[in-house]
Amino acid sequence: MQRYFIEEPIQHGVIDLPGSVAHHLMTVLRAQPGDQVEIVLNDHQVYLATVVATKPARVKLVKPLHRNSELPFRVTVLCGLPKTKEKPKLIVQKATELGADRIAFFEATRSVSHWNPNRRAKKLARLQKIADGAAEQSHRNYQPQVVYYSDLHTALIANPADQRVVAWEESAKQGETSALHQVLTRLHLGQSLTAIFGPEGGLTNQEVKQMKNAGIIPIGLGPRILRTETAPLYFLAAVSYASELAINQR
Repeated sequence: MQRYFIEEPIQHGVIDLPGSVAHHLMTVLRAQPGDQVEIVLNDHQVYLATVVATKPARVKLVKPLHRNSELPFRVTVLCGLPKTKEKPKLIVQKATELGADRIAFFEATRSVSHWNPNRRAKKLARLQKIADGAAEQSHRNYQPQVVYYSDLHTALIANPADQRVVAWEESAKQGETSALHQVLTRLHLGQSLTAIFGPEGGLTNQEVKQMKNAGIIPIGLGPRILRTETAPLYFLAAVSYASELAINQR
């Protein structure tokens, strides 16, 4: 069933759909009165709704649906800015599907790409639109926020968390296999977790030292070297398994 995030006001349980949602539901999906959709309101509650009119596009809330598809932890992925415009799009889309609460990019020492200040707002708006669409497709209760930082120092200050880790390939080379597991087992329901990833070329020793001094824990992500767009997705999948799937199988 199609899901939409709605910020429009409610009048007696009825919502007039905004233009983009109305176009998708009525023109693309060809919805008719009586068809049902899922609506997520500002309180992140999901409702079953029925189409009651097409011109203007209007739905009526039927009942709340007690469904929560969010990760048990609030996870931020903080990624060194990749060198192609397609990689941030991929990271945003897939990280949203995998449950990230916040997706951030920063210009690392080895970042080849640099976002022109005059174009950052448009880039972020496009990425946010991708996140919003992915949140609807994956039936999230939240639309993750997409943000940008000009340097690592600013990014670290802006993203405190109950636990913070940095994916560092040297940890894997040195045979470290348990740090990620230890971090995840220390987290409790509702706590926050921030994970930092380098761009192509990785993080410098100075950047890793800076993070270690801030109490951030280096972790390995297995024995293979992952691409900059793969590492955050591997991490989120591991978080999901450790906090959702493995628990449900016990």
